[in-house]
Amino acid sequence: MKHTWLLLIKLVTCLIAFGIGLDLFFDATIIDILSFSIFVTLVSYVVGELVILPQLGRRAAAVADFLVSYLSVWIFGSFLFESYLQVAWGSIISAVLITVAEMFIHLLIQDHEPTTAQSHKWTPAFKPNLAYGTEIAEEENIKELATSKMRKDD
Repeated sequence: MKHTWLLLIKLVTCLIAFGIGLDLFFDATIIDILSFSIFVTLVSYVVGELVILPQLGRRAAAVADFLVSYLSVWIFGSFLFESYLQVAWGSIISAVLITVAEMFIHLLIQDHEPTTAQSHKWTPAFKPNLAYGTEIAEEENIKELATSKMRKDD
């Protein structure tokens, strides 16, 4: 899938989500909605789709998209908006809507580029299903040890 189409889809979903979360229930300007949408689109594309999705999968990318959208409204909204309720509810509503839309975008990306997620899948350095045990012993042959102890006692 081409990167421009992906960015355009992400921008439209962010515009809709921030329009609902910040303007429908509260009073936000179109400049606020556009600035949040462009910022979240670019950051979630770089962090979510280019870094996290190929290495860790869809679930981790969805969590990263939620955190990016939630924290961007929470941090920058506290400077732009006067109402604490607008920042709190606007960030929650927008983050949930963006995360739901991003899940579908991630499915769309993996359908068009199936090698992206499977070829670079992260694997642990050790195999967690192996039992790592140790054996502690002083001597290998117990009979020789018993006979040597008996000789020392005599």
